Amino acid sequence: MDSNHCPTTIESALQETAEVSQAGVTWTLVRGTDGADEQHIQVVPPFPFSIGRRPGCSLQLNYKTISGTHAELRLEGEQLWVSDLNSTNGTYVNGRRINARVPLREEDLLQFADMAFRVRSESRQNTCLTMAEDVCDQALALVQFDRLMENRLVTPYFQPIVDMATGAFRGYEILARSRLFGLESCSAMFDAAARLNMEVELSRMLRWEGVREGLNLNGNATLFVNTHPLEIRREGLIASMGAARQLSQDVPIILEVHEAAITDPREMQLLRSQLKELNIGLAYDDFGAGQTRLSELVEAPPDYLKFDISLIHEIDRATPERQKMLASLVQIVLELGVNPLAEGVETEAEAEVCRNMGFLTAQGFYFGRPAPVRDYQL
Repeated sequence: MDSNHCPTTIESALQETAEVSQAGVTWTLVRGTDGADEQHIQVVPPFPFSIGRRPGCSLQLNYKTISGTHAELRLEGEQLWVSDLNSTNGTYVNGRRINARVPLREEDLLQFADMAFRVRSESRQNTCLTMAEDVCDQALALVQFDRLMENRLVTPYFQPIVDMATGAFRGYEILARSRLFGLESCSAMFDAAARLNMEVELSRMLRWEGVREGLNLNGNATLFVNTHPLEIRREGLIASMGAARQLSQDVPIILEVHEAAITDPREMQLLRSQLKELNIGLAYDDFGAGQTRLSELVEAPPDYLKFDISLIHEIDRATPERQKMLASLVQIVLELGVNPLAEGVETEAEAEVCRNMGFLTAQGFYFGRPAPVRDYQL
């Protein structure tokens, strides 16, 4: 094998000391942040410079999301070009999946599946735009996502849901946090998942880990578990809920479906019937955040209807007309035999108004912030 074209891993690239250039420009792929953890991989001849999981690639990336021969780089004059080689999970430049040869520029984000690098050259400017820094943060999050999924590096958090009449805990909504840089919040995890079309896989993993951890809660509290809207259109949701039921045995479970996913009453009727066979309830989440779907609510009523925080925030200071409108909606829900739940209650005044309107249950910072299981174990 040509000694100038031996396989390079990220680790071995750290040992590279020779400056190799062509046409007076040296190009480098940088992984990580400035500092001790930053890794530099030089793009060296001969070209094309290949990237993939297969031994013999110029840059060998031994990760399951990387194809055997994933992409290649070519240098023409002083311009570096990247091409995807029909990889499974794609090659991206600044977040856009490429399907043709694309020129690379200083500080571009070059991503092979979930492995992300910044592109730098010998003429790199010392100044860095805020946008470039933001792009780098996104790149780090994508690099971390594979670790998150493979090692299930999430910490379930639980936010209490209370009975408005007694103040007693009725259950907990399961949320998620992570200690991985760039993926600390649930929204950050799903932002990264969306870039890789893995929202459903992430949602199922978070739900499973949340139920498993929720078994350590005191008492027999109801667990409210979330879905991603894409799950409603794909197979596997009921199977995943069946697995959660087997794990949790007799613990009450409520599956939350976002309002935006509720478009077909027959679909919701079938979902509720299937969940009922598993002894699992149904909640519609974020009601009122978008188009209010009273017709779907009447034709396929859930067990709980969670009124969005936008309807609850400062309701004590709202106009009489707005308060009357919300109270009317609550009464309609009660007449349908559905439990109305106020989300995002943050003050005693908001709680009092919601109680007087007829809300049976509520959650929000006023009653308790999301916290790990240990905070609820006395």
